[in-house]
Amino acid sequence: MTNMQQTGLRKMTIRKASLHAVTAMGLTLVACTSSESALSDAETTVQASELLIPAAATLERVGELLYDPMADSIHPDPRMASMIRLGFQISQDPQTYASEFVGNDLTCGNCHLNAGQRDRALPLLGVAATFPQYRRRDDRLVSLEDRIGGCFKRSMNGTAPPYDHPVMLALDAYLNWLSEGFTMGERPAWLGQNEIAVEARIPIEELDVNGGEELYNLHCAPCHGLDGQGIDLILAKPGPLWGPLSWNDGAGAARIWKLAGYIKHAMPLTAPGTLTDEEAQLISAYVNSHERPEYPDKDSDFPDGTRPADAVYDTLVFATHPLMRASRRQP
Repeated sequence: MTNMQQTGLRKMTIRKASLHAVTAMGLTLVACTSSESALSDAETTVQASELLIPAAATLERVGELLYDPMADSIHPDPRMASMIRLGFQISQDPQTYASEFVGNDLTCGNCHLNAGQRDRALPLLGVAATFPQYRRRDDRLVSLEDRIGGCFKRSMNGTAPPYDHPVMLALDAYLNWLSEGFTMGERPAWLGQNEIAVEARIPIEELDVNGGEELYNLHCAPCHGLDGQGIDLILAKPGPLWGPLSWNDGAGAARIWKLAGYIKHAMPLTAPGTLTDEEAQLISAYVNSHERPEYPDKDSDFPDGTRPADAVYDTLVFATHPLMRASRRQP
């Protein structure tokens, strides 16, 4: 057995052993009294630290993987291993491996850092086991393939691959590989952690875009550039934050509090987790005060009528974008 095979097997063994520990912790918590039943941030951090690259990891670790899909021993079936590897490659370079479905310069890895293996950066470890799941934006049960297709249409400003297309199957294979050993239907504690607490959310009309610009120039421009289009850092190339090559206005990142939750915990890469709730929201307001591509089916979102209050590009929420400077609005 080669060193790479041994490493791959060791990583898989560590992950499965850690999963048993997490399951045991979950059973213990169920038996606790009501005052002890909720997972604390500390407990979530302990679980994530066993299985994910830590949220505090800085720029020099941006290429690190705990579970390497390019290792020799990832799957006993070589055809399945090939699709897992292709899914990983698509996630890192969709412009090369899925160009017919991509409409901008973003990659999956721009948001799901370390190929979905990093805590507080939209980790994908275990996510496949949570599908199918109900999504309020669709007001229905959605599959993993639905969710992947939605990312292509919104975050990638492109089109959804057919369910039987190699691009869809490969991404499905990679995400399911990252979910090996997880119990179907159980939600890992590290999912859904990129949030701004409700009590900390600043009303949209009170956000200071000029203050956000100052913070952006200080904390974000060194990597993303003053023009928001990203600077080649050699270790990483941040994607465009606004303009025609960025996510469209139907993406989750086009919502102020949603994007702020990501910024708060994952950015800046030189010192992630150091921004305050207010700073993250002001930066989010500045980023989302720019023009970006239009998602044509926004009106069909949230059919139950309860549209998010931070959806600044949604004309059913705000007749006019409340944060966009007049000079940026298209005639």
